[in-house]
Amino acid sequence: MFVGRQEELMELQEGYDSGTFQCVVLYGRRRIGKTYLISRLMEDKPGIFFTAQEVNDTLNLSHFTEKILEFFQLTDSGIQFRDWDSAFKFLTDRAKERQFVLAFDEFPYACSANKGLPSILQNAIDHQLKDSKLFLILCGSHVAFMERSVLGSKSPLFGRRTMQLCLTGFDYLDAAQMLEGFSDEDKIRLYSCIGGTPHYLAQVNPKLSFEENLKRLFFRSSGYLYSEPFMLLQQELREPAVYNSIISSVAAGATRLNDIILKIGEEKTKTFRYLKVLVDMKILERITPFGEDARRSRKSIYQVSDFCYRFWYRFVFNSQAEIDAGIGGLLAEKTVLGEALSAFIGKPAFEQICLQYMMRLNREQKLPFLATSFGKWWGTDSVRREETDLDLVMGNPAEKKLIVGECKWRKEAASKADIENWMGKDYLLPGFRDRYYVYFSKGGYTKAAEELAKQNARLKLLKTEDLFQRREQPLFE
Repeated sequence: MFVGRQEELMELQEGYDSGTFQCVVLYGRRRIGKTYLISRLMEDKPGIFFTAQEVNDTLNLSHFTEKILEFFQLTDSGIQFRDWDSAFKFLTDRAKERQFVLAFDEFPYACSANKGLPSILQNAIDHQLKDSKLFLILCGSHVAFMERSVLGSKSPLFGRRTMQLCLTGFDYLDAAQMLEGFSDEDKIRLYSCIGGTPHYLAQVNPKLSFEENLKRLFFRSSGYLYSEPFMLLQQELREPAVYNSIISSVAAGATRLNDIILKIGEEKTKTFRYLKVLVDMKILERITPFGEDARRSRKSIYQVSDFCYRFWYRFVFNSQAEIDAGIGGLLAEKTVLGEALSAFIGKPAFEQICLQYMMRLNREQKLPFLATSFGKWWGTDSVRREETDLDLVMGNPAEKKLIVGECKWRKEAASKADIENWMGKDYLLPGFRDRYYVYFSKGGYTKAAEELAKQNARLKLLKTEDLFQRREQPLFE
């Protein structure tokens, strides 16, 4: 089943249909679906799919040669390329006559074995391949390497790419297509704990309940996600212990730089450097209150951007001894599957799901204006003299238009007083002329709250099921 990635597949197809040389840089973390997307593209196209390995340059070139000769049905020809230049020259000659795909997967591995490979490929593109019909895909799981050493301004390949695609996890709605059979509430709960990585979502058993799936995947030593985040870190990074400490600290609530430093006991320069690596890997993200300059704000915080990592470091990382002892399921029932999990989903998972919903409406032009800034806001309420936040904010500063959202993941119905109290905070973001309000509540609404919305055309009350229904009309009519 091919889920999501329709836009990326369409862009790749458009590039191929041009019939000219293309150099596509496709990257993203492991398990995110890069290989599946390439395979889907190549289903009806001639092509070579080569995956570099963590071996020396001689073996990688030998395997590359085998793939080429197999594609051109020359396995008995005795041809053996002495270097990469010769291999690319051979491909150029063939690609001038016919169009085909060359998918070079795990490109960073090949570059690690041969530091000069980017320069060799750059020379081949500039002097040979650019006049061919080759559809070249450079693919890699090492995000930082791909952005620095392939796309970066100091890379020999800088400016040679014709398209770049960074694959990230599915949003909640694409993920839901892999969770058929579950209730809307359980789809949100599963997404909040497992995230949008397609390979992880594929491990969910539709015959089991949400709780059973969570225990099977995370809280058994044989579970697929029991050690997955740590194993991936070990593959990508040196000193995984320090990175583990940082991620677990952020997942536990130490979100500001100084708090992280105090929690892990490392000096500031080293901590900041490690944080940058984790941000580059898309495991952590640095966020800033809506309306503030991210480069200058002192209110910026870090959060775990991948929901699976966030869940693992919050509930599994420090419980491995108990899980190994065979009591992981009991531990999950007593300490996870209750109020702790509800609070975990409420912030920030449910908030981000609601933002994803609103972002989809924004792309479909179903909001009263085109929002150009997105996020949330937090800080000091000088009127009420307390720390507060706004869960969801979308605005167009140029047009002075704003949407403010509140996201409540709780069983109780939202009351009229809840909504009026929240709407009364709009002074926290001055300078906007037109304001709209969207309230998301898992527990629904009281009759008085619903009556309030009927009287205010700029207030919309949404329930969990609304997140999964196709909206034909604009949100605010």
